[in-house]
Amino acid sequence: MSNSIEASIVVVDDEPSIRELLVASLHFAGFEVETAASGSQAVEVIEKIQPDLIVLDVMLPDIDGFTVTRRIRQEGITAPVLFLTARDDTQDKVMGLTVGGDDYVTKPFSLEEVVARIRAILRRTRDQIEDDPIIRVGDLEINEDSHDVSRAGQGIDLSPTEYKLLRYLMDNEGRVLSKAQILDHVWQYDWGGDAAIVESYISYLRKKVDGIEVDDGQGGKRKVVPLIETKRGIGYMIREPKTSQGA
Repeated sequence: MSNSIEASIVVVDDEPSIRELLVASLHFAGFEVETAASGSQAVEVIEKIQPDLIVLDVMLPDIDGFTVTRRIRQEGITAPVLFLTARDDTQDKVMGLTVGGDDYVTKPFSLEEVVARIRAILRRTRDQIEDDPIIRVGDLEINEDSHDVSRAGQGIDLSPTEYKLLRYLMDNEGRVLSKAQILDHVWQYDWGGDAAIVESYISYLRKKVDGIEVDDGQGGKRKVVPLIETKRGIGYMIREPKTSQGA
């Protein structure tokens, strides 16, 4: 195998056109790709290949993607799974993450989004193995070992839920996360309320993370450049500003 291969991926979908598009896009992005057209074939290919990541359609002609995930987990295969789900099917999303999936993309999807999510998942899973416990976005840092959080060298005191939300945003730096995704990952289905809880916790985080004051170099203080962004009607994301324009 070439040393330029970024990771090995198994794509599972019963629609040939979708498989072909994903294979072409992932090859172009530097991934090694194998495919399967059914659940039973997927289990065989995954056990043989032992891939770094699996892109798995939920609706398959024999056994569904959730059953595939359960079976490979029982076999001790821990490769992360990115589910392809029907549009707006919340039950699919919740079930997929419950059985051991790592993320989901709703159909129809953009190939760029799939590649971005694959890279985010791989970065998350590889970060757990690497020695450096520090996750950074600009001057914001999380230490995974100690759970310390700081920005511009100043410590930030977060509740466990705030920490989990900030970690999820930072793991997906530059990608917009919907309220549903945040609820699924941060609250893990225990929260019985609506998405308003996400808005509240984003507000808490903003005050603590983007409310930090630093020296302005002229004997005064200024607020740091905000990192947390709202994309109206879509969700939230965190990213380092391209330029620091003023305060």
